[in-house]
Amino acid sequence: MKFIFYIWHMVFLRILLYPLSLLYGTITWLRNKFFDWGILPSTSFDQPLIGLGNLSTGGTGKTPHIEYLIQLLKPWFRVATLSRGYKRKTRGFKFAGPKSRVRDIGDEPLQMYLKNPDTFVAVCENRKKGVKRILKANPHNEVILLDDVFQHRYIKPGLNILLTDYHKIFTRNYVLPTGNLREFRHGAKRADALVVTKTPGVFSPLDRKLILDELSQYQIKKIFFSYIKYGKWIPVNKKAREDKMQKAKTIFLITGIANPVPLGEHLKRLCTDLKIFRFSDHHQFTSKDLENVKEKFNETYSGTKTIVTTEKDSMRLRNPELIKLLENTPVYYVPIEVDFHQADKKAFNKMVMDYMKLQYPKKAGKISEKFKRLSS
Repeated sequence: MKFIFYIWHMVFLRILLYPLSLLYGTITWLRNKFFDWGILPSTSFDQPLIGLGNLSTGGTGKTPHIEYLIQLLKPWFRVATLSRGYKRKTRGFKFAGPKSRVRDIGDEPLQMYLKNPDTFVAVCENRKKGVKRILKANPHNEVILLDDVFQHRYIKPGLNILLTDYHKIFTRNYVLPTGNLREFRHGAKRADALVVTKTPGVFSPLDRKLILDELSQYQIKKIFFSYIKYGKWIPVNKKAREDKMQKAKTIFLITGIANPVPLGEHLKRLCTDLKIFRFSDHHQFTSKDLENVKEKFNETYSGTKTIVTTEKDSMRLRNPELIKLLENTPVYYVPIEVDFHQADKKAFNKMVMDYMKLQYPKKAGKISEKFKRLSS
């Protein structure tokens, strides 16, 4: 009975909020038209720019896809990344360095920098100013990866890649506040390519065809399917380094990401009892948050138990005060990376490298030869 009431309540709420969604969607549609008509300026740069973004408010996996692009490009080009630096405590242009913290540049840029210290990682709310500052500070840079830039139309990427979550494909969603789309669905037509992220590791041809048919009305020529690969747990604190666990009977999962469901499903296969402490995306953890987790942890009688978090969340747990609270409790994070299914990987890599070869024709021959050897 409670479940039926909940469903009825949600449906009623969506109907009630739908007029607001139409208003919000119309405003964003008009804004996009102003850019299309040239009333609002959209700046292009001679520097190659690759933009990643989504129609929804988050949770599509932009950061691991940017990391994928970094690994693809950096053997050939000097790479920089530019993000907004969501929920940082600073403003304006900042670049990552050895002393950078979450409060300085945000959790995702810090994660990218720590994994790729040879990449120039910067943040700036104004992407146009940010690109100019990167080119000034790092004049030998050859390509800039723009994070969450699909709606930031004051700048025009040379290659615009849209991401959508397999579990929440934008075609089944609605504009805010009824759903979590930032604009009407047909905005997807601006994309040069679309990646359906977080698909199952074993992906059936029938499922693929159904999704392609569903997306066909948006006339996106290049559509790819990616999935998440989970790595071995990485210790966050000293206790975890001593215990060296890779699975436990009871796992306490702390998440402050938009969609923790795939990680939860992965961890369920590694334990008999999964306890999830879910917070909002980019949540700034407090002592009270962790004291609550620690209390539940200490109250639980289990053969083996541990705390696990996401790689992004671990950036925010680096606060010395928070680490001290959990010093006697093993805490790990699960590293992730993305990969593409079968022919999608070859096609996606080729699309990106073809774009770069047009920008740097002198490198085209060597790049083509290497990719020919890899695919043979």
